Amino acid sequence: MTAAPAAEAARPSLAEAFPAALKDALFAGLIALGVFGPLIGFKTAQDMQNRLIIESRYGLLFAIVLAVAAGRLLISLWLGTRSRDGAAAPKFKLSLPPVLTTALPPAALVAVLVYPLMIYSLVGGSGALKWIDNFGIQILIYVMLAWGLNIVVGLAGLLDLGYVAFYAVGAYAYALLATQVIPATFPSLGVWAFWICLPLAGILAAFWGVLLGFPVLRLRGDYLAIVTLAFGEIIRLVLINWKEFSNGYEGISSIPRPSFFGTPFTAAPTGFAAQWGLPFTPVYRTIFLFYLIVVLALITAWVTNRLRKLPVGRAWEALREDEIACRSLGINTVNTKLTAFAIGAMFGGFAGSFFAARQGFISPESFTFMESAVILAIVVLGGMGSLVGTAIAAVVMIGGTELLRELDWMKAIFGRDFDPVQYRMLIFGLAMVVIMVWKPRGFVSTRMPTAFLKSRRAVSGDLVKEGHG
Repeated sequence: MTAAPAAEAARPSLAEAFPAALKDALFAGLIALGVFGPLIGFKTAQDMQNRLIIESRYGLLFAIVLAVAAGRLLISLWLGTRSRDGAAAPKFKLSLPPVLTTALPPAALVAVLVYPLMIYSLVGGSGALKWIDNFGIQILIYVMLAWGLNIVVGLAGLLDLGYVAFYAVGAYAYALLATQVIPATFPSLGVWAFWICLPLAGILAAFWGVLLGFPVLRLRGDYLAIVTLAFGEIIRLVLINWKEFSNGYEGISSIPRPSFFGTPFTAAPTGFAAQWGLPFTPVYRTIFLFYLIVVLALITAWVTNRLRKLPVGRAWEALREDEIACRSLGINTVNTKLTAFAIGAMFGGFAGSFFAARQGFISPESFTFMESAVILAIVVLGGMGSLVGTAIAAVVMIGGTELLRELDWMKAIFGRDFDPVQYRMLIFGLAMVVIMVWKPRGFVSTRMPTAFLKSRRAVSGDLVKEGHG
């Protein structure tokens, strides 16, 4: 009967917690002033005489410092008014109902399938290009890349920082084959170039995945990450400097676009629109590319799920949990690692081939280390080993980055000279830090084991040793 009053007595009041919270807020404001003062408080510009001058932006700096101090004050007040023994303040935990969790993947698939048609009916032909391409195709490319890297990192536990190299191999394989080899040997197959080169690009990327796997068979952890990072940079530097092969920084242009199984999306009488009796518009090709990358991504997910139930998939999971125990069980770790690298690289090659066909132009600048970092961040943020979590993270990261481009409304608050594009990565990075503090093991921190004794049970991420998946 006296437990509740005792707990209430142990909890500090708002007035008692305010002085300490105010002190924390002032300290946070000073830190924000020191960090953002040189970055935001001043800006270089050119005057009428083309001289470089420094302009001050004290209003914007004051607003940011005030926001940081206010946020720190609220957090300190919330922490300061909690129970001293921690018993009266249960930890917040977000959990979805089982029915919603089960229905989420089918509902998401239906939403993806109707998305381009819905956008086309709402916005129209010209406006639909942006939303289908930037917020549909772009996100799905990264979903496919993340699912391919999930085989290497999430299932096999091999930290790969050079995954963009296989992405580049697939893109350049399609570009070179479609622009040089096929026109010189079989010109009549030009409209079928994408469908011919797509499997070849995946095979070549898998071959390079095996080549990467051999030197790193005995490496783990940080050493493996450094070698894979170096591999990705080697591929990029080769593409830059071997101009006879890749045309260097100038890249490869006039890459053939995918056809509708031999029917090109052109305004000619033999084009897609004329064949189906439709008015010509570029949106048809964009919608076709959308459904094409949907099919490629679903194939990636289906193959991944099938492989997880096979011996090779269970060997990947054993390798991820403990390599020494994996060897003691008689599992060939050499073949296990090579298959993980090869299959993951193959899907990266497929995505690279689609990227080259969608863009029509590629250059080494499209395959920097930042691309590998973004793909790896998607895998970690979504929860390593989880396809659903990885897809959610891709939508949040890539879709959120694209949405942050639409910040022109902030000019009404901070003035016409305010450029919101300069701050979108700052806002995005802050959001990622908050998410990882809230969910340190990703959106989906449980994984379902493929092998179980009597009943299938989810393994919580809290029960997994740090650094072991």
